[in-house]
Amino acid sequence: MSPPVRIGILDSGVRRDAGLELAGAMRFFAGPGGVIQSDPGLEDATGHGTEVTRLIGAAAPQAALIHAQVFGHGFGTAPALVAAGLDWLAGQSVRMVTMSFGLAADREVLERSCAAALEAGVVLVAAAPAQGPPCYPAAYEGVIAVTGDARCAPGEVADLQGRRADFGTWCASPERGGGAVAGASAAAAHFTGLAARVLAGDAKAGPAAVLDHFQASPAFTGAERFGPEPGNTKR
Repeated sequence: MSPPVRIGILDSGVRRDAGLELAGAMRFFAGPGGVIQSDPGLEDATGHGTEVTRLIGAAAPQAALIHAQVFGHGFGTAPALVAAGLDWLAGQSVRMVTMSFGLAADREVLERSCAAALEAGVVLVAAAPAQGPPCYPAAYEGVIAVTGDARCAPGEVADLQGRRADFGTWCASPERGGGAVAGASAAAAHFTGLAARVLAGDAKAGPAAVLDHFQASPAFTGAERFGPEPGNTKR
């Protein structure tokens, strides 16, 4: 039997009473005084990381999840902290990392960490907003950008062909049985779980295999549109 796919999660941690099992000790990355430190994980103050972890686990129950906590008591963080968390996860033999958030700032330190992880064959998935300016790390080359797509039921993926994002998927909206986290954050988490199934079938599969799989048989092709237009036609 193949070992479980190890998935890294960059987020706000996991609540200890949530009943979610992690594959390793959660680490918290902080930068007081400009010095990045790694400490034992804190309690998830926002609940975001807990729900993201739950969504990934629901789509990929056999995966092994490991968490780098880069958000503390709120939703603010720095690119350097995200980069430090990503570097740490890459050293934990993860095959994929999900980043269900977007930062407005484009910083070389984060781009460099993403490039290094991709070079090592790690699949990177990041949330991309449906509207507004590009955000990071979703906008970096090689990172799979995922947004919510109201057309998609759980398990379905839309090939957006690079329009705002690479893929759209179920985004946990209320009309689709959503929970505490919805939108692009939920979509990136759900896509990560679906992609883990692809990786589980091939120990050598990487970013290219994930892209090929979901581009080969999407539930929808093209950007989501309102009304009876081709973009709303199911394949």
